[in-house]
Amino acid sequence: MPQSSHSLSLAFGLSFEDLYSREGIVRLDAQFLRHLQSADAGLRARLGEVRADPSGLERKAASEFIIQLAPHVEDFVGELFGIERDLAALAQRHNALAPLYALKRKFVQKKAISGVKEEQANTLNGMALAAELESLFGEPLTESSYCEHVTRWLDSEEEHKAQLDAAAKYGAWAALSEAGREKYGHHSVLFRVPHKLDMEHLVPVETLISNGTSSFILPEHHVRHREGFKLTDAGMNLAQALDQANYCIKCHNQGKDSCSHGLREKDNGFKSSPFGVTLAGCPLDEKISEMNIVKARGNSVGALAIVTVDNPLCAATGHRM
Repeated sequence: MPQSSHSLSLAFGLSFEDLYSREGIVRLDAQFLRHLQSADAGLRARLGEVRADPSGLERKAASEFIIQLAPHVEDFVGELFGIERDLAALAQRHNALAPLYALKRKFVQKKAISGVKEEQANTLNGMALAAELESLFGEPLTESSYCEHVTRWLDSEEEHKAQLDAAAKYGAWAALSEAGREKYGHHSVLFRVPHKLDMEHLVPVETLISNGTSSFILPEHHVRHREGFKLTDAGMNLAQALDQANYCIKCHNQGKDSCSHGLREKDNGFKSSPFGVTLAGCPLDEKISEMNIVKARGNSVGALAIVTVDNPLCAATGHRM
């Protein structure tokens, strides 16, 4: 490899060039095994057994084993590249967001919007409910303040029935009403919930008639200027990415991964989309369910490692998480 004036210093007496040679990888693996032995001797022994007989591990057990290994891989990579503090800070950012997803599952989805129709949500006065909540909070209404106060009220529900009723109504308005969705849009974590799709109208368009000819155009607020082959959006931020990771059903614990291996019919054939596309899953068999659970736990490098085993060029195949 070309020599650079800025040499990357690695731990364990390794150099960056070692990562591109078999001898270097063998030395790296030996260091990882020592690291794992000191952290979890039982898991190290299990890894030796799995390496000796990879076919002896059925799919569900293999998934759980990979999930167990992921945080140790992350710790080792952090030490190898000297980025332990950065990874700890990133994990802390994940942990700080965890209450949002817990409240979304426990309150917004299971109580606030449960049994509520869009028509009912549209009759709610979102502005009045927001003002009431701000008075109860003693501070501006944000997703963070909503999460903090409602979580505390849930710890003693009997004492806060009226407050929780107001919070539930606001949650229903924010998540289901037309005005609420316009206010929170795609950037919300707490109030963005799954909804049915009209498969014949996935892209919102307007009809433009000129000289007797009609054509379809995007609404002005959807139009984004594109530079060359660059993507026209910045992808997801951490909160939005974690929202997706937490939303994942985690079907690997059933001995399958529908995103990876496809959606099956009762006769074991593949299901098809409304457009007739066979839903056969990821062509690379990426361990998507396992990746999502590790990401949701705050181990970003561990999650990335799970993906790159099957897709080394994942950076070129989609947005970052």
